[in-house]
Amino acid sequence: MTIYCDESGGLNAGAMAFAAAMLSSEAAAVIHARFRAVTGLRGELKGSRISLTERAYLLELFDRAGGRAWVAVARRETLAPPSDGKPPSDLALYTALLDLAVSSWLPETGGVCTDVVIDDGRYDPAILAGVRQTIQAGLAGWGQASLADSRRSEGVQIADVIANSLFNVTIGSPRAQRIGVIIEPLLASRAIRIAELNRLR
Repeated sequence: MTIYCDESGGLNAGAMAFAAAMLSSEAAAVIHARFRAVTGLRGELKGSRISLTERAYLLELFDRAGGRAWVAVARRETLAPPSDGKPPSDLALYTALLDLAVSSWLPETGGVCTDVVIDDGRYDPAILAGVRQTIQAGLAGWGQASLADSRRSEGVQIADVIANSLFNVTIGSPRAQRIGVIIEPLLASRAIRIAELNRLR
C-alpha cells in the first residue's frame, strides 16, 4: 500500500486541508482509468476543476476500492499562533499538516512498510526536498518518502480531490453543502477521517 499526499487551500483562503490517501498503486491506476473513461476527462484530475457529480463518482470509486484517507485540517480562526507569536508561514503550516496526516496512519500499519508519495508542485524543489527529509526521518524504517509530479501520479490526483473536498467544506464555500452530502457516507464509515491541527510548535 502507498500513502498519496496532496493539499488544498491556505490560511489566506481561510483553511488548509492535507489529505493522506492510502491505496495500492494498482488500485489508483484502475480508479483513474475508469474515471477518465466514464467522464471523458482530459488533462490532470483536480478537485477544483471537476463537477459535483464527477467528484461524487471519483469518491465512490475510491470507497469501492477500499481506499482510506486521513485529512489534516487547519482553520485560520482556530489555529493558535506559534510560541514566538509570529503568524505561521505557509510552509510551516504545510509541513505540520503533512506530518499530522501521515503520522495519523502510523499506529494502524501493524509495522507494514508503506511508502509516502508527496506532490512536488507547491514549493521550490529544494524546499520540498527538505520537507521530504523531515517526513522520512519520522518514518524511520517504516517506509520511503518521495516526491512526485501530480500529473504523473494517479494517487496524488485522487488525494487532491479528497483534500479539495474537505477544504471546501471547512471554509463553507458555495459548494460546501453538496460536497458535505457527497463525503458524509465516507466520514460515517471512517473511510475518510479528519485530524484537526490547532497549534503550530
